[in-house]
Amino acid sequence: FFFWTGSVFICCILQDVCRSQCVPQQSSVLCKKTAQGLTYSNIFCCCLCTGDEVVTVKTPAFAESVTEGDVRWEKAVGDSVTEDEVVCEIETDKTSVQVPAPAAGVIEELLVPDGGKVEGGTPLFKLRKGAAATAKPAPSPAADPPPPTAATPPPPPPPPPAPAATPPVPPQPVQAKPVIKLYTPASEKCEQIYRWFVLLSCDQVKMNRMRLRIAQRLKEAQNTCAMLTTFNEVDMSNIQEMRKLHKDAFLKKHNIKLGFMSAFVKAAAHALTDQPAVNAVIDDTTKEIIYRDYVDISVAVATPKGLVVPVVRDVQTMNFADIEKAINALGEKARNNELAVEDMDGGTFTISNGGVFGSMFGTPIINPPQSAILGMHGIFDRPVAINGKVEIRPMMYVALTYDHRLVDGREAVTFLRKIKAVVEDPRVLLLDM
Repeated sequence: FFFWTGSVFICCILQDVCRSQCVPQQSSVLCKKTAQGLTYSNIFCCCLCTGDEVVTVKTPAFAESVTEGDVRWEKAVGDSVTEDEVVCEIETDKTSVQVPAPAAGVIEELLVPDGGKVEGGTPLFKLRKGAAATAKPAPSPAADPPPPTAATPPPPPPPPPAPAATPPVPPQPVQAKPVIKLYTPASEKCEQIYRWFVLLSCDQVKMNRMRLRIAQRLKEAQNTCAMLTTFNEVDMSNIQEMRKLHKDAFLKKHNIKLGFMSAFVKAAAHALTDQPAVNAVIDDTTKEIIYRDYVDISVAVATPKGLVVPVVRDVQTMNFADIEKAINALGEKARNNELAVEDMDGGTFTISNGGVFGSMFGTPIINPPQSAILGMHGIFDRPVAINGKVEIRPMMYVALTYDHRLVDGREAVTFLRKIKAVVEDPRVLLLDM
C-alpha cells in the first residue's frame, strides 16, 4: 500500500517482504525485494522515502557553427541554488552559454570536471529539487574548566650561596672570520640575473576557448589577406558642436545619449554604398566575389574574456537614434555576457574604436571573412592649417585596413575620404553627396 503524507511516501508490504530497499528515482519509489529478506510471517514492513526529485541537467543545444565548449563551474556539490540561478558557464569559440538551475534545490553531483569539454545534450550535473543544504553543526562549546582552588603559597626559596672568588681571566682577542670576496665582473652579473629571476614571479593561466579562437582567426587573417592600411584625419569640430547643441534634446526624446559612434557608423554605411567593393567578400571555395546590397556593421567591444564583435543590422536604413539604441543594447548584452552567436554572425564591415582607451594611432586587423575594417582613435587638439592660418582643432586619426586582393587603393582612399566628409559635415547625408 502507498500513502502520501506531505513530502513523504509510506510504502507498506504485508506478508511478503520484511526487508525492502526503497530507491527514489525521478519522483517514483522502487521497492526491491532482497534475497535475504523473504519471510512469510504476518509482519508489516514500512519504508520511508523522501519525495525530493533528483533531475539531471544536460548541456543546452549550441548554434550550428558551435560543436563543443568548456565547462566552468560556479557552484559545487552541496550548494543550494534557487530557480534560474547560474550553476555553470560553457565557454564556446564565440560566446559563453550560462546554464541555470531548473528549480530550487541542492547540487547532488557534478558529472563533468571543471574545464571539461561537452557537446550539446551532455549530462552536466544532478539536482535534488526542493532540498535544502545541510548546515554544518556548530562545534559544542568545551566545558569550562573548574576554577582553580586556592593553594597555599610555597615557602620562600633559600638565599643563594655567595659565589666564591675566582681569579680574573685575561681577555682573549676576538678572531675575525675571513671574508672571501668573489665579486668579479662576471659573478656580479650572475648575481644580478639571479636576483632578477628571484624577484620576478609569473602566473601561468590557461587560455580560454574564446581567446584561443580569437588568436586563431587573427592569425588566419594575416595568413590569408593581403592587408594594407591607409590613413586620414578628421576634424571633429562640427560633430562636437552638433553634439553639444542637441545632446539634451536628443536624450529627452530618445532616452539615450548622443555619441560619436553613430556618426561614424552612418558615415561608413554611406561610404560602403558608394564603394561596394569594400563591402564585398571573396569566396575562396568558388573563387568568386560576393557583393552585398545591405550593410551589417560589426562594432568591436572589449570584454574581460576577449574582443567580441556584435553586429548592427541594416545600418543603411537607420538614423542616428536607431544606431545609438542598437549599439547601446549590444554593448549591454556584451558586458552582461548575454551575447548569442546570432548577435555576432553575418557582419560585412567592422569598426574598432580604440579611442575610448586613449589610442592615438594604430593599424587594425581585418575580421575575416570581411574585406576591410575602420579604426577610430582618440580626439586630440592639434595645430592644423585652416585657410592659410594655423588653428587648434580637435582632430582624430582614422585608419582603414583592407584586403588588397579585392580592394584597390583608389577605392580604399575614396572610401576613407567619404567617411571624413560625412563626419566633418553631416549635412552631406541629407544632400546624398
